[in-house]
Amino acid sequence: MLTSRKLKLAFLGLAAADTWLSGSADHRLHKARVLTKPLLMPTLMASLITDERAANSPLRTSTLIAQAGGWGGDLFLMGDGSSNFVKGAGSFAVGHTAYISGFLANRSKTRRPGPKAVAALWATTAPGMVFGASRLDRKLGPAIAGYSGMLAGTVAAATQLDPALPKSARRATITGAALFMLSDSLLGTRKFLLKNPPPRLESAVMATYTAAQFLLSEGAARAGSPA
Repeated sequence: MLTSRKLKLAFLGLAAADTWLSGSADHRLHKARVLTKPLLMPTLMASLITDERAANSPLRTSTLIAQAGGWGGDLFLMGDGSSNFVKGAGSFAVGHTAYISGFLANRSKTRRPGPKAVAALWATTAPGMVFGASRLDRKLGPAIAGYSGMLAGTVAAATQLDPALPKSARRATITGAALFMLSDSLLGTRKFLLKNPPPRLESAVMATYTAAQFLLSEGAARAGSPA
C-alpha cells in the first residue's frame, strides 16, 4: 500500500508539472512536456496495480485497459496535425470502451437516474464541436462525433453502478467520468471553436483530465473494499 501511495503522489506531482507546462506561452517550456506527459498514465497504472484494495476490485482490469488507452492517446496528442489527433481520439475511444464495459458489467439491477441528462448534455454540446472540427478538417468531424458519443456513454454508464459497490467508489467514478467530459469539452472549445485561445486554457484541459483519470483509478481501487 505504501508503494501505491508513493506512486499516487508521483502521479499528482507529474500532473501538476504537466498542467503548468501545458499552459506556458514559452515554447521551450511547453516542449518540456516530453518529460512529464508520457509518464502520467504508466505511473497511475502502477499505483492501481500495487494498491492492495484493488486486488479484488471488479473494475481493476477494465480500468487498467482504459488507462493504457489513455496513455496511447496522450502520446498521439503530443504530435501535431489532424492525423495524430484522430489516432489519439481512437486510442482514447478504446479506453472509454473499457470503462463502459467495466461499469456495465457491474451495473445496478434497476435503472438509476443519469443517462437522460447526459444524453441531453451531449446533444446540446456535441454538434457545435463536430461542426467546428469539420470546418477545420473534414475527417475530424466523424472522429469527434464518434468519440464524444463514446465519452458520453462512459459518464452515463458510471451513473448506473451497482449500489452494492462502496459509495465512495461510485462517487469517485461518477465524478471522474464527468470531469473527463468537461476536460474534452474544454479541449474541443480550445481547438475548434476559439480563434486565439489563451495558453492557460490548455492548463485547464490537463488539470481536469488528470483529475478525471485519478478519480476513475481511485474509484476502481475503492470498489475492491467492503461496502
